[in-house]
Amino acid sequence: MNTTSSTPEFLPALARDLREHLGCCETALALATEENRALNTAGDFQPFEFHQKRTRLLALLDSSLLRLRTWRQAWQQFAPADRERCAEVKPVFQAIQDLLMRVLMLDRENQQALLRRGLVPPKHLSLAAGTQPSHYVSTLYRRNAAAG
Repeated sequence: MNTTSSTPEFLPALARDLREHLGCCETALALATEENRALNTAGDFQPFEFHQKRTRLLALLDSSLLRLRTWRQAWQQFAPADRERCAEVKPVFQAIQDLLMRVLMLDRENQQALLRRGLVPPKHLSLAAGTQPSHYVSTLYRRNAAAG
């Protein structure tokens, strides 16, 4: 990958890799949404299925992030005025940021749903909650949900 800004391939290649990373983020959002639906239904939740999908996605994200780190170094060498002329890059950066925020919010909801179901191992709970029985948090959620 030639990352010098003087080559005509620089911007199209950067845009291509950014769109590929955007696709990874869209996949992460789709997975978090699917997991959220599964957690919010009354049926049996299969955490291993989602673990496998996250593991496969993590490999794609790792390779994508490695390429983006290289691009970032070259991008930072651009003058601010030159960056402004790269109209196709800025919206992709914004879309990636927006998707990541949505993924993080959904992941937080999913973690809370896992706690309510009692599916978070005690070692993953905070130290304060870890001194309680492992089902303490899920029981607390159930009790408060029934009262509300």
